[in-house]
Amino acid sequence: MKKKQYVLSAIALALCFALYFGGKTVAPKKETTHSANDGHDHAAEKLAFSSILSELKSKISTQQAAKLNILENSVMRGDVKEQQLHQYHQLARYWRDTIQAFEPYAYYTSEASKLENSEKSLTFAARLFVDRLMMTENTAMQSWLAEQAKVLFEKALTINPTNDSSKIGLGACFIFGNISNNPMEGILPIKQIVDKDPSNMYGQMVLALGGKKSGQYDKAIDRFKIIVSREANNIEAVFHIAECYDLKGDKMNAIVFYEKAKQMIQIPQAKEELNKRIMELKK
Repeated sequence: MKKKQYVLSAIALALCFALYFGGKTVAPKKETTHSANDGHDHAAEKLAFSSILSELKSKISTQQAAKLNILENSVMRGDVKEQQLHQYHQLARYWRDTIQAFEPYAYYTSEASKLENSEKSLTFAARLFVDRLMMTENTAMQSWLAEQAKVLFEKALTINPTNDSSKIGLGACFIFGNISNNPMEGILPIKQIVDKDPSNMYGQMVLALGGKKSGQYDKAIDRFKIIVSREANNIEAVFHIAECYDLKGDKMNAIVFYEKAKQMIQIPQAKEELNKRIMELKK
């Protein structure tokens, strides 16, 4: 049952995400799970951008490959910052608009942001990674996304150490990215921000999702409800409340909030999935 519910969640959130970025994503090959002390070289098992790129390139047309080759060679030959910036942006747009693939779009956007080195560009690129991180279940991809975002948020915080959104984003990397054995490394800084300013909805959402991930469903529901009390049309929070009730076995409340989510969703496929789950809970 738990697997079915998380699949449902992934479908709904992916459909919502498609509203503003309709890109394909790489599904990394199924990785073998190892313990921390099993003798394996975990660094070698990390997902690399080169492997992501290689897999995506194997699926594109000859014409697209030729265009990418031109753009990539232009970047490698560029010895002027402005030229490199321009070419990274071109690569990012080509992957996004023509090929519709997320990872290279985000990667090249991040490379451009590092060259530009402004807080605005760094945080924009970082949020691309961390927003996708929230929707990804593959652990190798989670780690890759989190590592990319972490570097960018750290650079942004060097420029502006007081930016709470960057601190929250950095915390999310530790909570969801499998890059630390201590989740509190990410939770505590966010909790400090939210305790001081309960109206910080970004912080509330990250903590709520963290609570859900760790099985603290009651705490997660409380935080999601705070969000809904201030943002009544926040479909993501409503859906997560439903799923938390579902996961803790409270069928009645799960149905109530799945019904609310269904009324808010305009995508037929998502409505159909929600209807299926509601009917299963009513049996």
